[in-house]
Amino acid sequence: MKIETYLFGSVEISPEKVITFPQGLVGFESSTRYMLAHESADGQATSFTLQSLDDPMLAFQIVDPTSLGFHYELELSDAENALLGSPAPEDVLVMQVLSKTEEGGTKAISPNLRAPLLINTKERIGMQKIMERCVPNVTLSNLASPV
Repeated sequence: MKIETYLFGSVEISPEKVITFPQGLVGFESSTRYMLAHESADGQATSFTLQSLDDPMLAFQIVDPTSLGFHYELELSDAENALLGSPAPEDVLVMQVLSKTEEGGTKAISPNLRAPLLINTKERIGMQKIMERCVPNVTLSNLASPV
């Protein structure tokens, strides 16, 4: 199928590559079909874009939380597990949505820690898990230098 996007122009996408978010994403509940695009260097994905197939102007920059030092241990309710198609843990991809903020003239990009995306990679079904309490496991790698 051919779709029009703001970022990528006209793109041909196989229906098997569509990721469905049955409940949409927070604030964008009417957009339920997405494609995942990425740029790569030396075969490694360096940047991911979750492009809506329902709204050509809607795209999210997403990142693997482990690349930022975050490790999630998530528990799914029975309803969430059913929504994702009851995947095996190794078939679930966890991603964070990045957002751009501007405060006091300073621009920053930060991950949304409290609402990671979960994607069943076999069934291509996703959901956004809203967490009331976030206790990330942060790994600090530069502790050898004096403070």
